[in-house]
Amino acid sequence: MQSEKQDPVNYYVGIDVGTASVRAALIDQFGSVVAHADQPIQMWEPQTDHYEQSSDDIWAACCTVTKKVVRGVDVAWIRGLGFDATCSLVVMDKQFRPLAVNYEGECKRNIIMWMDHRAVSQVDRINGTQHGVLSYVGGVMSVEMQPPKLLWLKENLRESCWEKAGYFFDLPDFLSWKATGVTARSLCPLVCKWTYSPDKGWDESFWKVIGLEDLVADKYEKIGNQVLSPGASVGKGLTPEAAKDLGLVEGTAVAASLIDAHAGGLGVIGADVKGHNLPCENQPITSRLALICGTSSCHMGISDAPIFVPGVWGPYYSAMVPGFWLNEGGQSATGKLIDHVVRGHIAFPELQAKAAASAQNIYTYLNSHLDLIKKSLPAGFLTVDLHVWPDFHGNRSPLADLTLKGMVVGLTLSQGLDELALIYLATIQAIALGTRHILETMESAGHHISTLFLCGGLSKNSLFVQMHADVTGKPIVLSKEVESVLVGAAILGACASGDFASVQVVTAAVTQGSLLRMEFKNLCSKNIDSGYLTLLTLVEVAFELLSFVYQLLEDD
Repeated sequence: MQSEKQDPVNYYVGIDVGTASVRAALIDQFGSVVAHADQPIQMWEPQTDHYEQSSDDIWAACCTVTKKVVRGVDVAWIRGLGFDATCSLVVMDKQFRPLAVNYEGECKRNIIMWMDHRAVSQVDRINGTQHGVLSYVGGVMSVEMQPPKLLWLKENLRESCWEKAGYFFDLPDFLSWKATGVTARSLCPLVCKWTYSPDKGWDESFWKVIGLEDLVADKYEKIGNQVLSPGASVGKGLTPEAAKDLGLVEGTAVAASLIDAHAGGLGVIGADVKGHNLPCENQPITSRLALICGTSSCHMGISDAPIFVPGVWGPYYSAMVPGFWLNEGGQSATGKLIDHVVRGHIAFPELQAKAAASAQNIYTYLNSHLDLIKKSLPAGFLTVDLHVWPDFHGNRSPLADLTLKGMVVGLTLSQGLDELALIYLATIQAIALGTRHILETMESAGHHISTLFLCGGLSKNSLFVQMHADVTGKPIVLSKEVESVLVGAAILGACASGDFASVQVVTAAVTQGSLLRMEFKNLCSKNIDSGYLTLLTLVEVAFELLSFVYQLLEDD
């Protein structure tokens, strides 16, 4: 019996450049991840608060993972390619060669990473201008945005970098340029990290008042004067060179890109939740908040009209979901903080050995160990006398204070595995309480959030997810497709291919019916509330102590 010939299936590639690795996924027209791969990338920390990467290293990793995921598939059926990446600053000279962003003059290291905090003095001066564009970043610009980094380069590496620079790219835009040879920028990073206005474009007065008037002189050629909506097709698709590098076909559609957190939000926030009795089921999409949690965490809330939230980035028009305004809260170190606390503990070698012996990763083992030591007490009671303020890398939202440091209150002389498990638990609780702080600030300003949609690496940690449900009192939705960020990137490629009419149409087609519901447990609301009040008290005490110390120094 002759088998029937199968109709071709359209495929799309999503590439995600995170902090520590590049990932790619091949996704079919139904939203299923057919294959995925990852590749680590290099990071340098030449001095405190300086974090750098290499655009050559990142592009090579993009090529490696893409070739892996398209093996065994007729590449003629791959219709589109989408990129997302961290909002890091890539510097190239006038011939598109990497330029050093460091005192060592090492050109390979031509990226100032998103988490780099070298430009503290510069961002303080920018905020001191009280320019009108700052109202669209929560009233206070972050050191993690691009203008202070550009100003730092001009003031510190004027001859070796600033005067030789031909192009400053956000990393997502660098990738689309590398793939197409077109320097057009995506609206997403420009609006969110560069102060670009979808209606008015660049504000000349802002660049002049902060001392970067030379960017205006060439009509913004260095930072972008052609802007595309995320998902729009860039140029004529893949160049011959890029197609060869990636193992794809010349001319394959390439989409205007997204920041990684925004791709995650796009990949999860539109999930079909019908029939699951969730509070957001009969409410508009604006009742949902996407929480993308990995090295850092981003809290993405959308609205029909602009909402100005003090200390929360935005409102940004069409930066994630076309036609909606976006507010973006965030915590600068979450996954990185958990790793820092756990791996820096003296009992970490014991944890490693026991986790390996039980064939578990260290966090699964810690979660199991907490179950053993809590006995009859709910998890929240284990840390009634142990509290963490989680801003070890400054506060992004809602206090918008990069000078804040982390705190731990309640330490003892004990240093065993139990104590490691408890400080791990207290850290996760603190991160969840920080999310509650952000949510309450957004809701006070006018957002109405009923349900949280989580994705990213930390969404795979059951304790992290459950603690967020417990602390916020809101149900959590987890996509059954765990690679939501990659799905978001592939959605862009699908839109650029022309196979779908819009980003919203693609999102509805590939995210329907793929969710797992996790209700919050009503542990002890009094205990959770006391923990929240303790968290807020800690930061008040920190401010008072700093004020006291500075006053003493001034008196001397």
